[in-house]
Amino acid sequence: MKKIILILWISTIALMGAVQPKACAACHNADFKKSALGKSKIVAELTHEQIATALKGYKAGTYGGSLKALMKGQIGKYSDAELEEFAQTIGK
Repeated sequence: MKKIILILWISTIALMGAVQPKACAACHNADFKKSALGKSKIVAELTHEQIATALKGYKAGTYGGSLKALMKGQIGKYSDAELEEFAQTIGK
């Protein structure tokens, strides 16, 4: 039991800085196959590179249309490396 608790604790610490997909699910759905607010691209159809470019652009304020400010607020706290890593987990 102590080993399980230790593993869970270490996993939690490791994920604290990582992008959490649950936060994305409200708008993009858990499988990323929903257009956020009926305005965004379907993330599941994008490549890893397209997702990383979009996320970094949202963070920098250089990418996006009507959802630019909303997305910047959602991902502004993450490093480019964290955004790149996250993109690898959801793109094709």
